[in-house]
Amino acid sequence: MTDRHTAVDYAHALRDLSDIHFPGTKKIVLVQDNLNTHRPASLYEAFPAAEARRLAERFETHYTPKHGSWLDMAESELGVLSTQCLDRRIPDKQALTSEIAAWQANRNKHNAKADWQFTTEDARIKLKRLYPRFE
Repeated sequence: MTDRHTAVDYAHALRDLSDIHFPGTKKIVLVQDNLNTHRPASLYEAFPAAEARRLAERFETHYTPKHGSWLDMAESELGVLSTQCLDRRIPDKQALTSEIAAWQANRNKHNAKADWQFTTEDARIKLKRLYPRFE
């Protein structure tokens, strides 16, 4: 969580993922949206070239599609966060960070999962405009 959403903030978040949260992981698969700051160039803006390259090589990046995103589950989880944790006034960033960490620890402890009920048949109907047409 940052006060701003700059390329440098993004680069520091990636370094934290790499070096603090997953230091022993050979390759980190990163699924993200298509924001202009979500590019390897952000690493080079924030760090010397050697460090930026080291970090860039640790990540395998996949961008969400612009239409028919399968990350609706992530949006649903953010909705759960909003209703279970953020449904009141939180006085400052430190309290917000602490509340979210406690909520996340509880979700992880209880192995909370998304109940995804969108079937393939439903997808074919709802998203038919996204499927290629063969004539």
